[in-house]
Amino acid sequence: MLVESKVFGEIEVDDAKIVTFEDGIIGFPDLKNFAIIYDEDKKDSKISWLQSMDEGDFALPVMNPTVIEANYDPYVEDELLKPLGELNASNLCVLVVVKVPSDIKAMSVNLKAPIVINVENRKGIQVIVEDDYPVRKEIYGMLKEAKEKAQEGK
Repeated sequence: MLVESKVFGEIEVDDAKIVTFEDGIIGFPDLKNFAIIYDEDKKDSKISWLQSMDEGDFALPVMNPTVIEANYDPYVEDELLKPLGELNASNLCVLVVVKVPSDIKAMSVNLKAPIVINVENRKGIQVIVEDDYPVRKEIYGMLKEAKEKAQEGK
């Protein structure tokens, strides 16, 4: 499938890589088909993009929450996850949305509303968890520190 992405320009996405969100994502119920896009120019980047295949101008920066919260393990009711089918450690992908304001040092992630994906059947859902995770956890310092440590190890 070909999409004109605001972030990446024209990109071709294999239909087998498209994730379907039956109810859309929070705030965007009409956007149902997405692909996770990795920036090829920034291979060591912790941030990837949840690119809408329905609306090229819509892409959310996302990341694996365990990069900044090693013990991230939100409780999600089984009923909410039913549409995804059977989940296990090998087919479960959890992402959180990254907010990148004009002052990049205020960059944050939303740990309260993770995106949960079954990578085998390519079904996804965004949920709001009951746990005491913050809607906004600043991450700039953590990412900068992780990058510096990685460069020291080279």
